[in-house]
Amino acid sequence: MNHDDIIFGILGNAFHCPVPGEFEFLENALITVNADGEILGVAKPPEYSNSPIVEFLENQGRLLRLTDKQYLIPGLVDLHCHAPQWPQMGKGLDLPLYDWLESYTFPLEARYQDLDFAQHVYKDLVQSTLSSGTTSAVYFSSIHLEPSKVLADICLEKGQRAFIGKVCMDNPEQCPDYYRQSAEQCLYETEAFHQHVSGMAGNHGLVSPVVTPRFIPSCTEGLLKELGQFASDNDCYVQTHCSESDWAREYSGQKYGETDISIYERTGLLGRKTILAHSIFLTESDILKILERGASIAHCPLSNMYFANAAMETREILDRGLHCGLGSDVAASVTPSMLRSCFDAVSHSRVREEGTSAKLKAENRGERNTRISFLEAFWMATVGGGKALDKRIGLFKKGFSFDAVLIDSEVQDCDLKIWQGLDKSSDILEKIISTTCRQNITRVWVQGKEVVNKN
Repeated sequence: MNHDDIIFGILGNAFHCPVPGEFEFLENALITVNADGEILGVAKPPEYSNSPIVEFLENQGRLLRLTDKQYLIPGLVDLHCHAPQWPQMGKGLDLPLYDWLESYTFPLEARYQDLDFAQHVYKDLVQSTLSSGTTSAVYFSSIHLEPSKVLADICLEKGQRAFIGKVCMDNPEQCPDYYRQSAEQCLYETEAFHQHVSGMAGNHGLVSPVVTPRFIPSCTEGLLKELGQFASDNDCYVQTHCSESDWAREYSGQKYGETDISIYERTGLLGRKTILAHSIFLTESDILKILERGASIAHCPLSNMYFANAAMETREILDRGLHCGLGSDVAASVTPSMLRSCFDAVSHSRVREEGTSAKLKAENRGERNTRISFLEAFWMATVGGGKALDKRIGLFKKGFSFDAVLIDSEVQDCDLKIWQGLDKSSDILEKIISTTCRQNITRVWVQGKEVVNKN
């Protein structure tokens, strides 16, 4: 390795999960990064102790030494976040999904034609997600073109890897008159947004456009087909909701006599770059289609608890080898933290496995062998998200993008406590997943660029 190729290095303790259910503790590792923001190497002490590289980087002012109470983890990936719903977070979660959308969501999203409002909210959102350790985010915007451009510009300015879609909704049966566009306008503005993002100066692939039919009930079949053709012609990412609730599932069955997956496949929207949020009610045929097409699932555990009417079969999805990561589903959650989503995913699976009715015997109460572990959830929030997006992120490995989050357990008045002599490496990682709050996240890097520094 040529020392001059190294832009900076970090020396300290790091965690990552190369495979589901397993972790690697990189103790006193030296991670070096090049000018493209890629990892040049991850060296363990025996590999660098006899080399002048540490002294060289230190003398050049290009080395960050971590304390023994600081830990580096890969950047976190949020596969499903509704950007315009940021002011709504924590409101109305006692309502059924349809009522929640009609009472809170659609009226709020309609306000984003006001560009000043969009600027104010989106700046706060992107800064907050970055400060929570989300280095890559898949965002639904609103139906409006110009505010969607604003969101893309802010993500680029603040340095977040973002996948953004202008929402498409044209079905007069399910969309309110004040928050609906024609199929022609949806398609025109989808293309215009694609051109805007593709032409942003200095983008270099950090921000990507996403074709975004909201879900089956909000779109006519004609619009779905047009969007599918556009996505195919332009090799675009696609994001949508899939079989999120009984109401949404029954709509597809009653109107089309098909499942959501069957409709998406038929209209050209199911492919390797498709992100399917929720995916609670999947048939065996659905699973085979998703596997065949290489599409990905965004598991949103907390919102599923409120709106899905059933538990996602996360254990089976992981075991079948489907691409699967985690989503915050802001605002159908109470935090943008993907570490909280990890914890919720574990809790979601434990409730499913153990069951809930105290009137039943333990052996009849739940679904056996359906839990997922903290390490599997953390893998989903890092490597799983990276695989879903087909990006080399989520690991500290040569050739991967240096997306990283610095966790500091010594900040004042926090719940993350590491006890010397009591906590082994596996305990430390579990505590990081379970008890980290935003104040513990002191520095964040995306593609080698520092985007958060709270010191």
